Amino acid sequence: MKFEDYQYERCNVKDIKAECSSIMEKMEKAKDYDAFKSAFLAFDTLQKHVETMQSLGYVRYTINTLDPFYNEENEYWDENGPLIGEIYTKVKKLILNSPFVEELKKEMPKTYFMGIENELKVFDEKIIGDMQEENRLTSAYQKLIASAQIEFKGDTYTLASLSAKTVDSDKDVRKEALQAYWNWYDENEDKIDDIYDKLVHIRDGMAKKLGFKDYVEMGYIRMNRFDYNREDVANYRKQVLEDVVPVANHLYERQRKRLNCDVLRCYDEKFEFESGNPTPKYPTDTLVKIANEMYHELSKETGTFFDFMVDHNLLDLDAKKGKASGGYCTTLTDYKSPFIFSNANGTNDDVETLTHEAGHAFQVYSSMNVIPCECIWPTMESAEIHSMSMEFITWPWMKNFFEEDVEKFYYLHLGGAIKFIPYGILVDHFQHEVYENPDMSANERKAIWRKLEKQYLPHKNYEDCEFLEKGTWWFRQGHIFLDPFYYVDYTLAQVCALQFWNRCQNNDQEVFNDYYEICKLGGTKTFTEIVKNASLKVPFEEGCLKAVMKTADDYLSNIDDTKL
Repeated sequence: MKFEDYQYERCNVKDIKAECSSIMEKMEKAKDYDAFKSAFLAFDTLQKHVETMQSLGYVRYTINTLDPFYNEENEYWDENGPLIGEIYTKVKKLILNSPFVEELKKEMPKTYFMGIENELKVFDEKIIGDMQEENRLTSAYQKLIASAQIEFKGDTYTLASLSAKTVDSDKDVRKEALQAYWNWYDENEDKIDDIYDKLVHIRDGMAKKLGFKDYVEMGYIRMNRFDYNREDVANYRKQVLEDVVPVANHLYERQRKRLNCDVLRCYDEKFEFESGNPTPKYPTDTLVKIANEMYHELSKETGTFFDFMVDHNLLDLDAKKGKASGGYCTTLTDYKSPFIFSNANGTNDDVETLTHEAGHAFQVYSSMNVIPCECIWPTMESAEIHSMSMEFITWPWMKNFFEEDVEKFYYLHLGGAIKFIPYGILVDHFQHEVYENPDMSANERKAIWRKLEKQYLPHKNYEDCEFLEKGTWWFRQGHIFLDPFYYVDYTLAQVCALQFWNRCQNNDQEVFNDYYEICKLGGTKTFTEIVKNASLKVPFEEGCLKAVMKTADDYLSNIDDTKL
C-alpha cells in the first residue's frame, strides 16, 4: 500500500472517551497483572491509531495548506488535540496508581513512566482552552509563511524556493533576492509580532496557572529534559562562547577572504566560494535514486529501510505553491511508516535535508515495534543525534551527489556544523530571555535578539538590510513559534554527530554498529544514556566541546582555500 492509499479518518472525541472509559474499567477490575496488561496494550493500540490519523492529516495539510478538506481537519486537531490529551491523562493517572504498576515497570521502559509524570505536571483541564489557542496560533504562523508569493525577476517564488537565489553566484542577484525575501517579512512584521506576542502570553499564562515560576520551567518538562536542567544549559552556553564561537569566527574570516570582501555582508553569508556553492548535480527524483544506492551500500538494514520509503511513496521533497515551509519526519504508526517532508530548492541543503530526515526515519523504522508507542521516538535532543550523525556517516557517498564539487561540500558541511552551534545556542538563549521576561514589547524582543546575536554571531553585518539590523532574523525560525525550547537539541546532537564524524575519519569499524544500536533503542533511554550507549561523550562534560572543535578545526585548517 502506498502513501496515497493510506486511509484517513477523523477520530471522534466521544468515541475515544468511550473507549478509554472501557479500558479504565478493565484496568480497575483487573484481578491479576495479565488482565491489567491486556487493558494497557489496548490503550497503546488506541493511541497508535489516533496518533496515526492526526499525523496523516497533518502531513496532507502541510503538503498543501490550500486543500480545504485537510485545512479543516488541521483545525479540528488543533481544537480537539488538547481534549484528547485530557482523556489520556486520566488513563495514565490510573496506570501510575495501579497496584500492578510495579510489575508493569519491569516490562516497560523507565522513560515511559518518567514521561507520564512529566505529562501530569504540565496538563490540567484548566489550560485546555489555552492549549487550543496555542495550536490555532502556531497553525496561523505556518499558514502565513506558506502563503508567501514573492515576485522576483519575472517569476513567483515561495520563501523556500527564493532561498536558492540568496546563494546565487551573482552578488547582485543574492543581494536583490535577500532584499525581496526579507521585504516579505517586513510587510508582515505586525502579523508575525502579533502571533508571537500572543503565543508568549498564552504559554506564560499556562505556566502560571499550573504553579510554575515561568514557562521556561514548564517548557523543559514539556520537552522531557529528563537528565539536565536550565543551569546545565547555561553552563553549556558559556562553553559555546569560549570554545566554538572563536572557531566559527575564524571560518567566517576565511570566507570573507575567499570572497575578496572588505566585510562579509548578510547577502554573502550563505555564499562560501567565489566559484559558487556546491549544488547537487541532479533533480530530486534522481537524488532519491542515488540515495537508494547509497543506503544499500551502507548496510543491509538501511537498504531495506530506504526501499520501503521509496516503494510506499513516503517522501515529499519538492517545494511548491501552498506547501508549508521547512522539513520534518513523522510516523504513521498504524502503517509502520516514517514519512519525510522537505522543500528542495536546488541547493546543497537538498542533500543535507534528505540525509538528515532519513536519519530520523531510519531510527523510527528501526524502533517501530517498541512498546509503548510513546517510546518509539526518543526525546528530541536524542532524536537529532540520529539525523545529524546520518549526515556524516554518509560522507563517503557525497561524491555521487556533488561530483567535482564534493570537496567544497565537505568543507561547507563540516564548517556549517561548527557555525551552526552558536546560532542554535542563540535561538535557545533568546527563548530563555523571552519567557523569563514575557511582558517585553515586540521591539524589546528584537533588541534582545540583536544583542545576543552580537555575542554569538559577531560577524553579522546588516548595513544593507535595516529590517534585520533591528533584530528580526528569528522571524524565519519556525521552531521559535511552533516548538519552544526545541533548538538547543540540535546543538547537543551536533556535538555528538561530530564525534561520530571524527570516528569515521579514524576508520572506526564500530561506528555504524553503535549508530544502529541507538536507533533500535528508540526512546527507551534518556539522552545521556543514549549518548553513552553510542560510545560518545556527553556534550555537557567539561572539555567535550573543546576536544570536538579541535578535531574539526584541524581538519578544516588543512584545506587550502585557493583550491575551493
